[in-house]
Amino acid sequence: MKNTTKRNVIALVVAGLASLATAQTTPAPAAPAPPEFGPAHGTLMIIGGGSKSEALLSRFVAMAGGPDASILLVPTAQGGDDRIYYWEDLQDLRQAGARNVKVLHTRDRKVADSEAFVAPIKQAMGVFFMGGRQWRLADAYLNTRTHTELRALLDRGGIIAGTSAGASIQASFLVRGESTETQVGNTMIGDHTEGMGFLKGVAIDQHVLKRNRQFDLIPVIEAHPDLLGIAIDEDTAIIVRRDRFEVAGASYVLIYDHSRMVSKGGQFYFLAPGDTLNLKTREAQRPQPTGAPIDRVIKQPWKK
Repeated sequence: MKNTTKRNVIALVVAGLASLATAQTTPAPAAPAPPEFGPAHGTLMIIGGGSKSEALLSRFVAMAGGPDASILLVPTAQGGDDRIYYWEDLQDLRQAGARNVKVLHTRDRKVADSEAFVAPIKQAMGVFFMGGRQWRLADAYLNTRTHTELRALLDRGGIIAGTSAGASIQASFLVRGESTETQVGNTMIGDHTEGMGFLKGVAIDQHVLKRNRQFDLIPVIEAHPDLLGIAIDEDTAIIVRRDRFEVAGASYVLIYDHSRMVSKGGQFYFLAPGDTLNLKTREAQRPQPTGAPIDRVIKQPWKK
């Protein structure tokens, strides 16, 4: 009986040692590959302009951490510096629940490159870029310390949102960046073509259906066929995490994929709220039934 017990103990010890050895030699799960297009940790909310519905703004506030989160409003795309240029947007964010909103603004690149100016970004978890002219944002902030700290905000899990010009500036390729135009910005490839690149490999247009702009991205994609064109209608957003985005809001997003649309004989296709797009594979997932209007592809051939 004693021998049997001794053998059982030895067997348990051997089994335990074997399990320990196996645990020590089993490799840890591989970390996910870094994303190719979107931010690795944070979130982008890219809004196509319009009245910035309270539902979208409330979602932005929630993703920034809730009502007490530190949020910065950037009005630099506007044409003036007075409070009147950003008062309405400030109130919109407060009505959406934000209680801790400050304004971050300069037109001086030296200021934008200073430690004092970027200090509020280091404390923030949400930044919102207002509309206006996107080249003003590029002139003030591109490749400054402000730009670096905005990337750091994303790295720690924060959210960057923007509407209209504040949407286009988030792409790597900047459209409607002609600084010599005094009003709307009808030149698609202007004297400013570098965006902040929070979303890489894309060009982003806005107000697309409201302003009848659905064909405006086509020459951009013809000139740069590797880019993915994304045109967002008013009161509509794409919410980007890593290499995927979801459509949210009231209207549609148009997708311009040169290689796919050439092979299928069309120019762009529609995504509706709730649809998602994998930016790596460029495959859309649509929960709506097949045959819904969003499945319609505009059947005009690409120019040769």
